Amino acid sequence: MHVTRPNRTALRKPLTLLIGVAALATSLTGTAGAAQAPAPAQSVTTAAAVTAYDDTYYSPAIGKTGAALKASLNDIISKQTKISYSAVWDALKKTDEDPNNSSNVILLYTGRSQSKADNGGNVGDWNREHVWAKSHGDFGTTTGPGTDIHHLRPADVQVNSIRGNKDFDNGGSAVSGAPGNYTDSDSFEPRNAVKGDVARMILYMAVRYEGEDGWPDLEPNNNVNNGTNPYMGRLSVLKQWHQQDPPDAFEQRRNQVIYDTYQHNRNPFIDHPEWVASIWG
Repeated sequence: MHVTRPNRTALRKPLTLLIGVAALATSLTGTAGAAQAPAPAQSVTTAAAVTAYDDTYYSPAIGKTGAALKASLNDIISKQTKISYSAVWDALKKTDEDPNNSSNVILLYTGRSQSKADNGGNVGDWNREHVWAKSHGDFGTTTGPGTDIHHLRPADVQVNSIRGNKDFDNGGSAVSGAPGNYTDSDSFEPRNAVKGDVARMILYMAVRYEGEDGWPDLEPNNNVNNGTNPYMGRLSVLKQWHQQDPPDAFEQRRNQVIYDTYQHNRNPFIDHPEWVASIWG
């Protein structure tokens, strides 16, 4: 049975609301209003950068909303260079490089900075975590959604195993060795600092893979226990996490490295956080 922690969630709601309002205001105006404190510099895409991509990469999507926006973004981000699963190892060493130590990567769930050379399958190593669980749609690790580095992240081997193919939701028991993460029989809750990252990766996959190129039509839903169906939940919680944890400098840099060096496509919800509400309400 799924267990939630209402007191924890309730305490987070004011912060979630404030961050969501600030993020939306920033995305619409480029600056904070005079009556409110400016958002932290590391969590704001500069107006110049957004304008540049709006005039070029995102130009077909600008001004659209809802299903039309989702379809336009699918057309845009489906134009990508695909890499092999073995090549993902080296890609993650660049995309998730520790900004304070170029010999290390930052692990998704633990936040631990670890040597790039410690990749593998042994206890204490890091491996390749499919944030959209590869069994949800049964796409495996073949080139396509199974190798799309917009949702592949370095993770501690044991924590990755604990997460398994569970959907995402609030609640559960603390994960040993990964403070701030919680899990139960049917869901996993990541630490606060990457809740938004997880949400935006799931929603990217839902837009990128629409069943038009031989892969399943991936969609978020409001369920857990989705099994091998091409769905990931819980959408209502993912939207909360997206508001609670807006894109930061690490996530923005990662998006840029993937675009410049590897796949040459972008996660639109990092560049335009307001598009989540436009598509999913």
